Amino acid sequence: MAGDNQHGALFRQYLPHQRNRVTYAELFFDLVFVFAVTQISHTLLGRFTLLGALQTTLLFLAVWWVWVYTSWVTNWLDPERTPVRILLFLLMLGGLVLSTSIPKAFESRGLWFAIAYAAMQVGRTAFLLASIPPSRPSLQRNAIRMLAWLSASAVFWIAGGIAEGQSRLVLWGVALGIEYLSPAARFWIPKYGASSIEDWTIEGGHMAERSAGFIIIALGESIVVTGATFADLAWTAETVGAFVSAFIGALAMWWIYFHKGAEAGSEQISNSSEPARLGRLAYTYLHMPIVAGIILSAVADELVLNHPSGHADLKTVLSAIGGPLLFLIGTILFKHTIRGWLQLSHGAGIVALGILAWFAAGLSPLMLSFLTSAIMIVVAVWESISLKRGAAESQSEQSQSEATSA
Repeated sequence: MAGDNQHGALFRQYLPHQRNRVTYAELFFDLVFVFAVTQISHTLLGRFTLLGALQTTLLFLAVWWVWVYTSWVTNWLDPERTPVRILLFLLMLGGLVLSTSIPKAFESRGLWFAIAYAAMQVGRTAFLLASIPPSRPSLQRNAIRMLAWLSASAVFWIAGGIAEGQSRLVLWGVALGIEYLSPAARFWIPKYGASSIEDWTIEGGHMAERSAGFIIIALGESIVVTGATFADLAWTAETVGAFVSAFIGALAMWWIYFHKGAEAGSEQISNSSEPARLGRLAYTYLHMPIVAGIILSAVADELVLNHPSGHADLKTVLSAIGGPLLFLIGTILFKHTIRGWLQLSHGAGIVALGILAWFAAGLSPLMLSFLTSAIMIVVAVWESISLKRGAAESQSEQSQSEATSA
């Protein structure tokens, strides 16, 4: 019984109508992923080919997945407890090895990347399983299911790290496929079967805040890269223009995500009868294109800063259009999940970016950057006005209804 209490003490206490805050240990852990995001954007910048983009996408998906799984686990375990805090610090060490291996993950450091990733995924889940008291059998079964799937994928990660060339890409693709399909399969394994959505109790407000924190990480990385690149350049009218455009683009992305969407998402998942379902769809899967769009936009900003004049080449067009496009696709789907309707402003922005893509090759990189930033600002302003107008109309209807009732 004492052992049961000791293990149970590692878990957060869920209190009705009270959000579990994000701890300083979790924020400290996130610093590793600032570095990881920087490594991903620089790796894509250095090998902007079809194969390079495929490899970098795989690495991004791995980084995102290891962070998401850790966020789910710290939604259950309390990082204020010393054993959990030590777990996070060990995961930070693994994350540093993972991040430093990213630029040469498909060359000389593939095995290092694979070992770090597999150790983080399997080790963290084994710790969770060992921490669960016998009084929580459903969570125990879930941890066993997760451990089985992650152990299976770990075999392919390690095999891919040992292999070379295209074989590594294929084996890691299989490993990633196993991990991304496992939640959709509800972690089905023999004997235990599949889990039910009721088995995944989470504190929704904490999950929303963690995901919003990663958006800040990605936006912060783009600002750091932009500032560092601009500092080393001659400050001409073109480079200053590119710098201002990059800042405005980042500001627009912040506004689109945080002005109303992040708050609405946090409120929705906190009050949801099925927070785990919303957490899996909105915060585990649909945040991926949002973060990827910010990273790709940071790549575009660096390309434009270094070469603002002349005609935009293919990689500048793909990153300058693709970054905001991915971001808007992710946010429109995320907000649809939260609000139940598609945001017209976001749809218009997606169409405008598609039209701009037809003419992009004939524009200078600087002009292309100006236009994409302008589209994002229009989307942000349009959404703000429409939501404000909608709130005013709703309040007016409520007042009329109350007056009629009286």
